[in-house]
Amino acid sequence: MSKTEASVAPARQKGRAEPTIGGSTYVKPQDMEWEPTQFPGISIKTLYEDKEKGELTCFLKWEPGATLPMHKHPEIEQSYVVEGSFYDHEGICRAGEFVWRRVGSFHETHSDEGAVILAVYRKPNVFQHSAGYSRKSG
Repeated sequence: MSKTEASVAPARQKGRAEPTIGGSTYVKPQDMEWEPTQFPGISIKTLYEDKEKGELTCFLKWEPGATLPMHKHPEIEQSYVVEGSFYDHEGICRAGEFVWRRVGSFHETHSDEGAVILAVYRKPNVFQHSAGYSRKSG
């Protein structure tokens, strides 16, 4: 019996709830390609997206010197820096650190050394000419 089967077995006993088959989606970012976005020097790996709700969880890769132009956060944004660092007018977030942005806040972000960021959006950022990240084809 596998570890998974062993951990599920007690739930099947005594009328307990059983796990939902197909309720988990496993994603292997290491097997995904980085896709360029509309912003020079910033690429994306989409881990989860619900376009109807505007939800997005992704890795963003910033090349050294990349800038994300001025934008508004219509909902809370959460960012965990995996590698490198990025910053705005209020501070810098380095590898192993976390920052979240308040609803309605505006800022521009930069990365001098480059970064890989795990970002969680409840609604897409609003830029002057677009909303969210668009994946460029080709």
